[in-house]
Amino acid sequence: MRDFAISENPRVQAQLDRLGALSLPQGRLGLDTVRDMCARLGDPQNKLPPVFHVAGTNGKGSTCAYLRAILEAQGLVVHTATKPHLVRYNERIRVAGHLISDESLADLLERVLDASADLGPSFFEVTTVATFLAFAETPADACVIETGLGGRLDATNVVEAPAVCGIATLGIDHESFLLLPEEGTPEEPLARIAFEKASIAKPGAPLVVQSYAASPLASVLATAGHIGATVHLRGRDWSADVGDKIYYRDVHGSLDLPLPTLAGAHQADNAALAVAMLRHQSIVPVTPEAMAHGIKTARWPARLQRLGPGPLTALAGNRTVWLDGGHNPDAGLAIARHFADAAPLHLIMGMLTSKDPSAILRPLEERLASVSIVPAPGHDAHSPQDFAPFTALAVHSFANVAEALTALPPEGNVLIAGSLYLAGDVLKRNDEAPN
Repeated sequence: MRDFAISENPRVQAQLDRLGALSLPQGRLGLDTVRDMCARLGDPQNKLPPVFHVAGTNGKGSTCAYLRAILEAQGLVVHTATKPHLVRYNERIRVAGHLISDESLADLLERVLDASADLGPSFFEVTTVATFLAFAETPADACVIETGLGGRLDATNVVEAPAVCGIATLGIDHESFLLLPEEGTPEEPLARIAFEKASIAKPGAPLVVQSYAASPLASVLATAGHIGATVHLRGRDWSADVGDKIYYRDVHGSLDLPLPTLAGAHQADNAALAVAMLRHQSIVPVTPEAMAHGIKTARWPARLQRLGPGPLTALAGNRTVWLDGGHNPDAGLAIARHFADAAPLHLIMGMLTSKDPSAILRPLEERLASVSIVPAPGHDAHSPQDFAPFTALAVHSFANVAEALTALPPEGNVLIAGSLYLAGDVLKRNDEAPN
């Protein structure tokens, strides 16, 4: 499985093989196991530099990228934990600005796996505790930590005293996990998602959030109120109007900030959330100049990424090739907005069977010149027949992206989308692995 990755380092691979053998015991939910694991290893989650903790359905990874870039523009040393990895497992743990080394990764995974073998930990619990150890044992000025699924039951939620928490956009995703019936939780789906995400809030810590529809907003406010966190809501406590710049306003004053270099209109909203998080915490000072520089220099691969020259893009001739790992309806709408005025687009897509086959295809339908379906490497993927009901175009099937690129008509640019697993494979094959 690509979740566990393959390493060229034998010591790392030995630990990844151990990770790959783990599974979440049926019916076990909660944070007790990860707390026990941390306790056995000296509670590293309580020894971290100031933590910026981010949840959300879409945009949380980009928000983390802006936080990291801004903090580093301030001259600070930053640890970053994001997920999933695209090419190498090491991407999940960035220590003091650099991907964790193979030597350190092998040591940390071995320590955590050995210490917790009798607890039956999951892949994500081991990964999270190894991340905490790496961050606790290397000096830094701040930690940026992205949640995995949801927030309430995510292993990262054992962090007890973050500098600030943030929630990006809310949407329906991972329904089989996040919408499991549970007494005492909201019944309306989006309100339930909001409850899960807002549960990363901590007593006394600021919780900075985007604006939401009435039902999820009420859920966010109620959840934070129960926990004892102060909510800083976009449109009430801070604002960000987007035009030729980001015109940011809050109680501390006004900022005129540049638009992000990252493609997509939604990226200005993610950058604004990062700025709001920084301005509503009081532990790590950051100047407006660093915010502006970080917004312009942030990078986040496989999110409306324009691919550079490489073995794959060479097959596309003079076409521009875009890559996006989005796989849910909100991601589809964001991608469609980006290509609203674009020339006809050739879509190459691979999507896991657990995802909605219309999520990307339906918003893009009017802009498409062709639809090609490829596998999602290492995972069960939808067949071409699953996509046919959502487009009037013929749906073509290819064994891989290279074959699909070679077979395209001569006009129009290309979008490869539908799965982060597919995106990772594309980056690897085009020699653009994250570093």
